[in-house]
Amino acid sequence: MDLKNLSILIVDDVKTMRSIVQKMLRNLYIGKTLHMAENGLEGLKILHSTRVDLAIIDWQMPVMNGSQLLEAIRDDKHLRDIPVLMISGESEKDIVLEAAEIEVEGYLIKPLTPAVLDDKIRSIIHQIHHPDVATLHIRKARTFEEAEDLASAIEHMKYAAILKPKASRVLRNLGLLYQKIGNEKNMEKCLQKAASVNQQDVVTRHLLGEMYWAKNDLISAARYYLEVISLTKKFTDRAVLLGEALLDKNVIRLAKNIFSKIISKFSKDLSIIEKILDICIRQNELEYSKIILNGLIRDFPSNYDLIYKAGVVCETLGEVDNALEYFLTVEKHQGRRLDVKLKIAKLFYDKNKIIQADNYLNIVLRKNPNHKEALALRRLL
Repeated sequence: MDLKNLSILIVDDVKTMRSIVQKMLRNLYIGKTLHMAENGLEGLKILHSTRVDLAIIDWQMPVMNGSQLLEAIRDDKHLRDIPVLMISGESEKDIVLEAAEIEVEGYLIKPLTPAVLDDKIRSIIHQIHHPDVATLHIRKARTFEEAEDLASAIEHMKYAAILKPKASRVLRNLGLLYQKIGNEKNMEKCLQKAASVNQQDVVTRHLLGEMYWAKNDLISAARYYLEVISLTKKFTDRAVLLGEALLDKNVIRLAKNIFSKIISKFSKDLSIIEKILDICIRQNELEYSKIILNGLIRDFPSNYDLIYKAGVVCETLGEVDNALEYFLTVEKHQGRRLDVKLKIAKLFYDKNKIIQADNYLNIVLRKNPNHKEALALRRLL
């Protein structure tokens, strides 16, 4: 590859950023043909329609982000060898870890400078022209794997692991090859070694967690998933499901550890925390549910569905006064809800405040004369 004659794809949703990179490349005399795309999906269409020697991709984009585009490139036999330079903002430094795990040749943090861009591209092209011996073995392993000659693929990946003993991705890929031939013992050894040589190897820890989970060793699975959660948000859905599985097995402390780490990481993401909350309520972990609800109501004080759930939890725990306070708050702001009025009537009945209970029951029955629960409670008054 000649730097001056490269065909380069620039993918960034910000037009100004695309123009800056284009101008830098022109001033550096790098690239003969420059293709532009404003999201990963557009970039992928260009990659399928024309020759590209190097892709410069922004991480955060709508439609298809940089991570998704990179995975699509690596999963395509015809595109997978295209070198990729990933760019991220200062606030996105945590993506560097993920980018490294899905085989990106280089990454840069914004703001870019011509000197840094020039140095990184030259380094990438040099690597392509002068691959090390370990890389050659990895490529041969991939070729043999695709030809379904797994024994030869394993031998070449072993050589690569010997040459790069600290490369967790090589050890992980060797483990996955062992998995393909059904050798779970060697697979486990390789994955454990990969995790030990790279404390930030998220993908390997995820694979170990999944492996132990499949073996029903939920404690080991949880140990690795706790590390995964601390490193990335990528596998959060699986971590939530593992927490639920731990509750099913009555491994409550570990389940709460997982949930608490997720909640801490997603403190403003209501959908994920509500998913955890609903699991805990379903599993009758009501005291822990109260803790979650207190935090949510503090952060989302106008979310009356959360306040209603807090009332239900307190009611179930027998905390009548607290439950009544929550339901009265909801009723004040959502006065048409018959379910809330019925809850208030029941709690007033429990407190032996018959007149107040009767008043709320009358409102419910005026709206719905055939309301079964209201009629049943009326017969008790």
